[in-house]
Amino acid sequence: MRHHEDTLDAYVRRVRADADAIAVIVVGSVARGTERADSDVDVYLVVPEDVFASAVATHRVIFVERSDATYPGGYVDVKLATIAFLEAAAERGDDPVRASFEGARVVWARDGYDIVGRVAAIPALPPTVWEDRAASFISQVRLYATDFLPEAVASGNTFMLHHAAVHAVAAGGRALLALNRRLFRGPKYLDAALAGLERLPDGYAELAWRLVASPSRQSADAYVQALEAFHPWPVDRAASDSMFIRDNELAWYTRILPPEAR
Repeated sequence: MRHHEDTLDAYVRRVRADADAIAVIVVGSVARGTERADSDVDVYLVVPEDVFASAVATHRVIFVERSDATYPGGYVDVKLATIAFLEAAAERGDDPVRASFEGARVVWARDGYDIVGRVAAIPALPPTVWEDRAASFISQVRLYATDFLPEAVASGNTFMLHHAAVHAVAAGGRALLALNRRLFRGPKYLDAALAGLERLPDGYAELAWRLVASPSRQSADAYVQALEAFHPWPVDRAASDSMFIRDNELAWYTRILPPEAR
């Protein structure tokens, strides 16, 4: 919408006069073209390392700028980044940070900086990574839904029961996203992301809702059976046990992020 672009233009005109500003990258709904009239303008402001370090120390890595808004209630939601941040995000960023750069536009950058290339690399993952993710997440489902949840039922451990159910559904959703090469933007976006997939297990949304709302051995079994029948997952149950240990209990040792943190 024009007033968002006008606000963005005003913000860029102001910050480009700052010697510490390297680039402005617009992200979020404005970049994707899904904004509402009252949406804010989300940007990454790329700055030097010392400026970023100071912002981290003073809790100013994210802040709101209202002076450039050209519409009532509008503002620019600013997150700071550095060149090294962009490179690290492309190399090892988690899904929410990668997804935040989907559709991103570099609206201004100082000469001599390849910001466009670095930004384009962030949301891209090679096929082998997606395949490993699918195996990791179905392994999470199997352990949470068929081991930990029945154990919680047998012991009467209410916390463990709900913990296992939520983690099973989160892992199942992310396994389906991995099959479709889709990034995970965050928990509040999971239902919408899954609804946008071309293929899901029959009755998936109802099965997932039932497991979270009324966790039991029956709802867990129905959920797992639907996932198992949907796709020939590239890992059997015995290997899933080891993969779960690798991804969770050994994460501190391998320094590989657990699946839910990827």
